[in-house]
Amino acid sequence: MLSPIHIEDYNYELPDEKIAKYPVEPRDSSKLLLLKNGEISSESFSNLVNELPPKAHLVFNNTKVIPARLYFRKETGALIEIFLLNPVSFGGEISQNMETFGPVVWQCMIGNKKKWKTGALRREFEIEGQSLEVSAEITDTEKNLIRFKWSGNEITFASLVKAFGEIPLPPYLNRNTEEKDLETYQTVYSEKEGAVAAPTAGLHFTKNTFAELSKAKIPTSYITLHVGAGTFQPVKAGNALEHDMHSEQMVFNKEFIKKLIENHETVIPVGTTSMRSLESLYWFGVKLIKEQENSVFQIPKLYPYQWGNQTLPEPKEALQAIDKFLEEKQVKQLTGSTEIFIFPGYQFRICKGIITNFHQPKSTLLLLISALIGEKWKEVYDFALQNKFRFLSYGDSSLLLP
Repeated sequence: MLSPIHIEDYNYELPDEKIAKYPVEPRDSSKLLLLKNGEISSESFSNLVNELPPKAHLVFNNTKVIPARLYFRKETGALIEIFLLNPVSFGGEISQNMETFGPVVWQCMIGNKKKWKTGALRREFEIEGQSLEVSAEITDTEKNLIRFKWSGNEITFASLVKAFGEIPLPPYLNRNTEEKDLETYQTVYSEKEGAVAAPTAGLHFTKNTFAELSKAKIPTSYITLHVGAGTFQPVKAGNALEHDMHSEQMVFNKEFIKKLIENHETVIPVGTTSMRSLESLYWFGVKLIKEQENSVFQIPKLYPYQWGNQTLPEPKEALQAIDKFLEEKQVKQLTGSTEIFIFPGYQFRICKGIITNFHQPKSTLLLLISALIGEKWKEVYDFALQNKFRFLSYGDSSLLLP
């Protein structure tokens, strides 16, 4: 039986002026808070490579933010906002939904829904000189499922949303999306389209940072977790354990698994999304070993906490089980989903630290940081507030090594 987690214990005062509304330029000129050997200090992010521990292996999330906010206007003049959440067609596989040329169905949030009861919404747009039309129609009013269809046989859904969608900035920035955000709210290594929020810990990295990592022979790897809107959902339950954790889709390739087996001793994820993915990967290995008939890569919210004092596989053993599974299935890619909830009391299996921004009060991400560094989080955040660090998505960075 898990003890209650009182979310008020993870509250702190965050003045609005501490929230970065815009990023610094260049990206790597941001500040870096360093927690190392129990000591807290202030550095420049451009000095990151010199502060990484020996044999560090950095793991990045290469998801790419899509312009998930779409606007349609009814013939009556009413403006309807559609926010893409999760695809339903093609078994919910995000990359297939983004790359298809045909109709797709997505679960969405609908703004001004009371003005849109029935019928299709239509909008004309232009791609490469072609005038095309897209229609949106509700197929399930209760679940907010919307089918999108469009003219043009060689136009993918990804191209469609790029043509007239808007990048959805985090609500706490409290401003409209600007043209510059199309560039600054993507990591320089973003590749796999499907996220509705950026893995913001990676926003500080530049081509120069990667050149320095390469020069220092620090291994870098990439996984994909498509960040969902649930990442911004505050914990409203007094006992955080009652919070409904959102599910996010992850993709790992076989080469990454093999590389991780060889370099698993000092894994430093870049961002909480990479951390959640890596820890979820370990638990899939546990599933394969402990529940041999269960080969579904889906990690429920409290799965890690059900094992009590049982002896569990070492990280390398769990990863080798996954490698063997991929060999037997003769597949080169592993796709899964996770609701994993990492909070104080969690024992990290893969990750030995983290590069991350500063998170909202009473958030699941702050609970994750507390799980990693314990009550030290309060000192870290006090130091950041007192030393003019910038907070949240466009804010400064930290390297936390417990």
